[in-house]
This record gives sequence, C-alpha cells and structure tokens, in this order.
Amino acid sequence: MRAYPRWILYVSLIVALLLGLLPLPVAVGPLRPFWIALVLAYWLIEDPDRVGLGFAFIVGLIADVVYGGLLGEQAIRLVILAFIVQRFRARLRFFPLSQQALTLGALLLNDRIVSAGLHLALGEPTMPMPYWFAPITGMLLWPPVFLILDALRLGAWRRRR
Repeated sequence: MRAYPRWILYVSLIVALLLGLLPLPVAVGPLRPFWIALVLAYWLIEDPDRVGLGFAFIVGLIADVVYGGLLGEQAIRLVILAFIVQRFRARLRFFPLSQQALTLGALLLNDRIVSAGLHLALGEPTMPMPYWFAPITGMLLWPPVFLILDALRLGAWRRRR
C-alpha cells in the first residue's frame, strides 16, 4: 500500500459534501449524483485499511447533519454501499473503468431502492420519478471522479519520494 497524506481523504469528502450542497436549477436538481457515495466508494476500493464500515457510518451521520434529512438515513445508505463495495473490492479493483462505472451505477440504483424503502417504512414522502435517474449521472461521473482522486493520491505519493 502506497502511503499518501491523509488530508487528501478528508478534503475529498468535504468537497463531496459541498458539491451535494450546491444549488442546482429545478430541472436538473433530481439528477444530482450522490457525491459522497462516489468518493467513499473510491476510498473503499483504494484504501480499505483506513476506510471501512465505521468510517462510512460516521461520514453518513455528518452528511445527515449537513443536509438536514432524517438522522441516520445517509449513514445506513452509506454503510450498505460500503459493505457491498468491501465484499467485491478484489473484483472491482481490477475491473476496467467502464465496468467499474456500470457497477457503481448498479450500487447507486441500489442506494435509491434503500432510500425509497426507508422513506416508505417511516411514512416519509417518496422521491418523484426523476430522482431515479441520478444513478445514471453518478455512473457517468465515476470515471472522472476516479481519475481525479487517483491522480491526487498517486501524485502526492510520488512527491514524497
């Protein structure tokens, strides 16, 4: 495992939180990707020693507080995503980027199903139909997110040598 400065992990998650807060036009608002899930998936694949289920839970609780939703909703969604990514990490790591994107799209769709189930179980209003297209946006954004985070992580390691 190549060492990298730990701040890269935390800054990337803060940037993901901030991207989730950016105001979007009403027409494209439902297409907002689950930024935290994308960034967390990257770190789960690339650094499983530092990022795991507990880390995903804490990040989810922070996201719940920042976004003002149901306390624990994003935490449970991220823990489920983290569990699946950890389970298939060895395979995901060696998939080509296009296959990783498709897999992340399926994981983000699963996240929407979990979210809809939680809202249904708690009697909260369900998401309108356009929100089901957000996993496609996340799938399309996975390659640039992966490449940017990989360049930051590996570039920082190279500068330390």
